[in-house]
Amino acid sequence: MRIIDVVDYNTQWPSLFAEESAVLLAELENKISRIHHVGSTSIPGMAAKPVIDILLEVIDREALDSLDPAMESAGYVARGEYGIPNRRYFSKGGEQRSHQVHAFVMGDEHILKLLAFRNYLIKNEEIAKQYAEIKRAGALASENDIRRYSAFKAGFIEHHLRLALIAHEQEQSS
Repeated sequence: MRIIDVVDYNTQWPSLFAEESAVLLAELENKISRIHHVGSTSIPGMAAKPVIDILLEVIDREALDSLDPAMESAGYVARGEYGIPNRRYFSKGGEQRSHQVHAFVMGDEHILKLLAFRNYLIKNEEIAKQYAEIKRAGALASENDIRRYSAFKAGFIEHHLRLALIAHEQEQSS
């Protein structure tokens, strides 16, 4: 059973992302356009589940559909779309995941959402603290049920994702 554990920020998370990025770039060669550190471990100072979330922008649909063998050789389990259309999701570390990869074709709307939410939390430290507290409370209340944990956070995420997308649009227009 997966244990949902929200821990204090670890200053090693950016290094763990950089190390894994190098592995993925070596394995995936010319299939990746960009690679990003996303999720709570990418927010300086924020408590999080100790799982490095990686976003891959893949050059085209054919490249996206051909990721499985290389990802498996890098130690990942391919999980298909895993509930999000047009995504390819991969996890590493078994029940206690160490890394998660979310791969989309360049230009997919989910790329913008993930990056806008990350950037919004980085710029809004107080909101990031609120989110960390919700994550901690959700971890306790969920009794290691990942669906309950996700549902616990959903309202906060939806509200602040809307604000993040508005902020992103305003930044782009100025």
